[in-house]
Amino acid sequence: MLGLFLLLPVLALHAGSVPGGTPLLAGLAVGAYGLAQALMQIPFGVWSDRLGRRPVIVAGLLLHIGGSALGYFAATAWALVIARIVQGLGAVSGPVMALLADRTRAASRTRAMAFIGISIGISFVVSLVGGPLLAGAIGVSGIFVLIGGLGLVALALVLFAVPAEAPRASLNARRQSWRAVLTRRLLPHYAGIFALHLALTATFIAVPHALRDIHGMAAPAHWQFYLAVFAASLALTVPLLLWSERSARPDRTVIAGGLLLAVAQGALALVYLKLMTMAVALAIFFGGFNFLEARLPSSLTQAAGQDGRGAALGVFSTCQFAGAFAGGLLGGGLLGSSLGIPGVFLLAGLAVAVWLIVAGRSETR
Repeated sequence: MLGLFLLLPVLALHAGSVPGGTPLLAGLAVGAYGLAQALMQIPFGVWSDRLGRRPVIVAGLLLHIGGSALGYFAATAWALVIARIVQGLGAVSGPVMALLADRTRAASRTRAMAFIGISIGISFVVSLVGGPLLAGAIGVSGIFVLIGGLGLVALALVLFAVPAEAPRASLNARRQSWRAVLTRRLLPHYAGIFALHLALTATFIAVPHALRDIHGMAAPAHWQFYLAVFAASLALTVPLLLWSERSARPDRTVIAGGLLLAVAQGALALVYLKLMTMAVALAIFFGGFNFLEARLPSSLTQAAGQDGRGAALGVFSTCQFAGAFAGGLLGGGLLGSSLGIPGVFLLAGLAVAVWLIVAGRSETR
């Protein structure tokens, strides 16, 4: 995840600068990974039931490493898009989580899942700072090399450090469980993670361009802005998490987090011409985003129940990556249109608003 996140703050600018680069193709390069992941999450989960977790994870990592190599050699915008698709074809999130569940006792499983969530959060923070710095030092092509190297480390760990697998459920049972979790009751959770990652990806289509083209900030210096914004966002994330843990109605804290996202995106569309005000709005966005990124999967596992938890998380992951693809494609298209940067922010705000309507109707039932 660290390797993939490192591209997030720098890939849109890079894809727009190579031969054949357009705002639409830059957005597609950012979002293509999410599309491939969305298409392959469920098949990889089914294959891991049939063939075993470890062989499927190894195959996914090899695709990830191959896509990183293609990214290093990519000399055009379309070549970057293809590299990102190949990276995304290795959709091992579900098998990795399933392997963790296989190898942990019920009493310690939640704690183990939490460590994965924490590691992803730390990777995201590090990438906001490290991505622009590395792009300035070794270029985006060098970041692809680094990503491939991290993939090789992960491959070695899977082959030589992961213990033997526990017995798995049958394939037929797995297929039946997918149908069981496609319910109206769980729809707000799926819609929520889709909107959340659409908004995140679209934001990172617009913000790097605003910093460079409007505020004159060189790309290698963007990390300073992101670090300050993310540090400020913790002043909002931590109280939201504490409120959620102590509240008798944690679902209402999710709605509150969504409202913060919608307000922040509307504000970004209005104030992006002013750097300090844009920073405040972006801090509000990240405050709500970080909270929802932790709260939504936790809420889903409770709503799905123990029997359908794994299947629900598979659909959840598919919706997450589908949202990332939609944000990249639509954000890039709007950036190159007459709506420009504010149009991208309005798109993100609209996606969150639609999710809030779905979640609000669910809560009143």
